Amino acid sequence: MSVVREDAHGPQDDPEASYPMRVDPTSASALLRSDLDILVAEQLHVALESDAGLVKALDGVRLSVARGETFALVGESGCGKSMTAMALMRLLPDNGRVDEGSVTLDHEELLVLPESRMRERRGGKIGIIFQDPSTSLNPVLRVGDQIVETIVTHTALRGEAARAKAVEWLKLVGIPEPERRIDDYPFQMSGGQKQRVMIAIALAAEPEMLIADEPTTALDVTIQAQILDLLKSLQQRLGMAMMLITHDLAVVAQMAHRVALMYAGQIVEVADANEFFARPLHPYAVKLFDALPESGKRDVPLAAIPGTVPPLTLDFRCCRFADRCVAAVDHCRSYAPALFHEVGAVRSGDGTRPVATHPVRCFIYDPTLPEAERPRPPPERVEGVSEARPSSSSIPLLEVRDLTVHFPIRKGVLRRTVGFVKAVDGVSFSIAPGRTLALVGESGCGKTTTGKALLQLLREQAVIGGETLLRGERLDRLEGGALKRMRPAIQIIFQDPFASLDPRMRVSDILEEGLISLRPDLDAAGRLTRLATLLDQVGIRNEAMHRYPHEFSGGQRQRLAIARALAVEPSLVVCDEPTSALDVSVQAQILNLLKQLQRELGIAYLFITHNIGVVEYLADDVAVMVKGKIVEQGSAERVLQHPAHDYTRTLLAAVPRLRPA
Repeated sequence: MSVVREDAHGPQDDPEASYPMRVDPTSASALLRSDLDILVAEQLHVALESDAGLVKALDGVRLSVARGETFALVGESGCGKSMTAMALMRLLPDNGRVDEGSVTLDHEELLVLPESRMRERRGGKIGIIFQDPSTSLNPVLRVGDQIVETIVTHTALRGEAARAKAVEWLKLVGIPEPERRIDDYPFQMSGGQKQRVMIAIALAAEPEMLIADEPTTALDVTIQAQILDLLKSLQQRLGMAMMLITHDLAVVAQMAHRVALMYAGQIVEVADANEFFARPLHPYAVKLFDALPESGKRDVPLAAIPGTVPPLTLDFRCCRFADRCVAAVDHCRSYAPALFHEVGAVRSGDGTRPVATHPVRCFIYDPTLPEAERPRPPPERVEGVSEARPSSSSIPLLEVRDLTVHFPIRKGVLRRTVGFVKAVDGVSFSIAPGRTLALVGESGCGKTTTGKALLQLLREQAVIGGETLLRGERLDRLEGGALKRMRPAIQIIFQDPFASLDPRMRVSDILEEGLISLRPDLDAAGRLTRLATLLDQVGIRNEAMHRYPHEFSGGQRQRLAIARALAVEPSLVVCDEPTSALDVSVQAQILNLLKQLQRELGIAYLFITHNIGVVEYLADDVAVMVKGKIVEQGSAERVLQHPAHDYTRTLLAAVPRLRPA
């Protein structure tokens, strides 16, 4: 084995000092390059001007993608994954610039091309699928026109021939009735269909390289499986290389040949995919795997990573992960680690080449350090004693009997009702105190509508039938003051905390609002004491009371949304996809918090989600919903291990797994 060490910095207190190195004469750059590579980035430094100072979004990023290979770029939000894609495509925002580095596509340097020639490369030789098709597709252009634009720009086809090619691409990506749907606007398509249109646009000129930036984020598992299968088949058909940007490790395990893990603007580990999942080396990678929810961990807390990614305005002179790392020693806080390489030969894409099989940026693997100064690898996690699960009462806390929610369809000048959309159609279930019922299913099946109907939030918009009983009392019959007195018992955590927290109100006002309305027995001093207790319960410091929602991270905002729901001491909380868009580490923190609060306060949860991993970890019971109806329900173990309904089996089969089931 050869060891290669790169880009070390000096001690923290002396920026000019150098760290002693023993360098292999073979350069790391040569190890990363090969004739098989179509895309190579070398020492890429990207900076953004901001009010807080200069943000060093990328700091010395090196990567390569071989022809026919799927290269996955993974890490938490804020690590620089999407910024890497924007830099490679030369699509940085106006306040961004490449300070240093090289990007070559098929041996052509992209950073020196004039913009007119770069436009020819975008779409023609390298395509990109953006994260959110709703904002990436032009809402005033028909989807066919947007595909034809790419075809006309980068191929010789024109007129009817270009349109016929666009229809062919819509058919290839699985859009039904492509001859008719080519004239649809984006708003007339579902989320999955819009993502398919984005894929058609990106591939319409048959590029040699594709960048897919979170192509399945927030999609249902069945739609996600279809999109991933589609990308795989198109990649094989076109022989193209693909860079997959995601924070979903299960998707990476299913798709990637090689994996690069990013943290705070740097790549901290690169490995063959099988090697990465079998033997993660960096402490950050180890903690990410420990934080994943699955059935085997359901009776112990997840190994959440404390803290957050550090701000990239800092001038780093030490390990960027040190403050969150259980293995960190004094050396880690004084020097910046380089990438240490184990050099070998691996098969990648369509050939075999010499590469750094498992480079890792951590002093644990620095052979120049004396044994006494070297940090130890993170210990294998000791599961310890399982936590006692809350006892179940035979008397249900919530009973739902034949719930229906029908939204009227109105037409004409007089807005007469001509029909109904049956969003929820005869749903029945019950939840016992201290238990969690997971309500799962595809988007549009009626999960969120069910949750809102339980809280009596849809009375003005829909025709609601059936019975909803909380502790034996009919919620659907309560009006005025009686309904208000019952509201503290049942609360909701909405899916998007940024949209559900008023941006003009401070945290103290947001949390106090519910107390003033629903807990008139508390005076100002009592409310202040309650707020301090709430913030402590959800792991937010007391001084946060005077800040606004935009000053918090996504995970912290979700904690504030949980605190707001708990402010009035409810017995039941409806959790509507509270972890759907969160990183693995933040998701682990939220799930640990929900379990802890359930154990301490005996709260029951109706957990609405399409994340089966979360269901396996958190749920006591599961109800599967399709087109407004529950088609299967029972204990989590029974439904997940021995599904009886065809749809449940299809749903579980579509879930990407780190390891085969």
